[in-house]
Amino acid sequence: MLDLSQNKLQGPIPPTIGNLTLLFRLDLRSNLLNGELPDTIYNYSNLQLFNIDGNQISGQLSHKWAVCKNLMYLLLGGNKISGEIPAQLGSLTKLRALNLASNELNGEIPSSICNLSYLELLDLSNNSLSNVIPQCLGNFSSELIVLDLRMNHFHGPIPANYTKCNNLRNLGLNGNQLEGFVPRTLANCRKLEVVDLGNNKLSDAFPHWMENLPELHVLVLRSNRFRGTISTTSKSDQPFPKLRIIDFSHNEFDGSLPTKYFEKFEAMMNEDDGQTGLKYLGDLYYGASVTLVVKGNQIELVRILQVFTTIDLSNNKFQGEIPNSIGKLISLRLLNLSHNSFTGRIPSLLSKLVVLESLDLSSNQLVGEIPWQLSSLTFLSGLNLSQNHLVGLIPQGRQFDTFENNSYYGNQALCGAPLTKKCTNDETPPTLLHEEGDSIFASGFTWKVVVIGYGCGLLFGLIMGCLAFLTEKPTWFVNIVEGDQHRKRKRSRKNN
Repeated sequence: MLDLSQNKLQGPIPPTIGNLTLLFRLDLRSNLLNGELPDTIYNYSNLQLFNIDGNQISGQLSHKWAVCKNLMYLLLGGNKISGEIPAQLGSLTKLRALNLASNELNGEIPSSICNLSYLELLDLSNNSLSNVIPQCLGNFSSELIVLDLRMNHFHGPIPANYTKCNNLRNLGLNGNQLEGFVPRTLANCRKLEVVDLGNNKLSDAFPHWMENLPELHVLVLRSNRFRGTISTTSKSDQPFPKLRIIDFSHNEFDGSLPTKYFEKFEAMMNEDDGQTGLKYLGDLYYGASVTLVVKGNQIELVRILQVFTTIDLSNNKFQGEIPNSIGKLISLRLLNLSHNSFTGRIPSLLSKLVVLESLDLSSNQLVGEIPWQLSSLTFLSGLNLSQNHLVGLIPQGRQFDTFENNSYYGNQALCGAPLTKKCTNDETPPTLLHEEGDSIFASGFTWKVVVIGYGCGLLFGLIMGCLAFLTEKPTWFVNIVEGDQHRKRKRSRKNN
């Protein structure tokens, strides 16, 4: 075994490395190696693992790998390898992991890949592969954990013959030109954790049958042609029990939001207690990844933290009010409902989302005031309420002091900082409570105002009292005092 991984080695791999004829494991990942692989690499009859992930190796993917009959892990991702995938790779029948991601490969996936019946990981993402996905990839290996074909040029349907008793956990098809329906046979994949179908041309109704997948953490349908309502006809008491990342944005969904789902998203209702440490989806062989839009920027989460939660339903045709039940999702970090047709008020119960970092409700038909309770969201770093019909004073204090004009643009009846429009006397500010040291004051009031008001009231009372007693003994005062004394005497007699 030779492990030189994660160093700063440069230049080409020397041909003399082929003299190590007994080598069964060679790990050169995460270096700065370049040039083409030497032909002596293929001399290893006992080689089980070859890993050059994350270098700058170039040249074409060779058919000579077929001579390494004992090879179990062929990991060439993150290089500059070009050409087509040779059909001869299908003869490596002991192969468990094939990673060719993030290279410059083109052409199609050879159907011979489906001969690799022990394969656990097939990652061909971020290349220029094209044509249709071989249908046999749906059932060629009962051991397959990861099928990642994201960011290529595949077209046609998704493989539709997923069988029972499979181990598939991660299905990544984002960023292709796939068409048609989401195959119902995915319901057989009971171990699925990540389904990423975003940025394709899929035309289908909401796949409500996925709610019964017990391990599903991530469901991305972004930028397709999904239509209709997100409704459920099942009688499941726990739909989507582990779902934490939802991205249905840029589709044609309509109707009201499914309150039943928001009331049952149990994984989003559990507050992280900080005792479990940082846990990621996936295992030693792979890290589950997904492409999302976070605070307006498209990013790829190469590793998905199990505590990360987001709901993005933007750019659809949803209507009705935002359900209060969203306030139960206390572990939610990003919420985007922008560019829909939501009406009614902003629910004050959104203040229960104590770890919320980004809230986007822009371009809807929302009315009323901005709930002052939202000022309690101390992690909120992104807020967009623009292009609605909101009115009144913008809440002040805490995170609201950090937001700029563009957070409120297009709401003509809003006033107060950071806008230049001042509030009139008719616009009563909401009572905002915020801590200053160990005391709690109403927003807009300081200790000076309180002392001045108290002093003026006391002085006014003393002056009026003196004037009253200088003129005559006031009847109202006598009645109060004497009446009170008379009542005390009566109570005393009764007690005796």
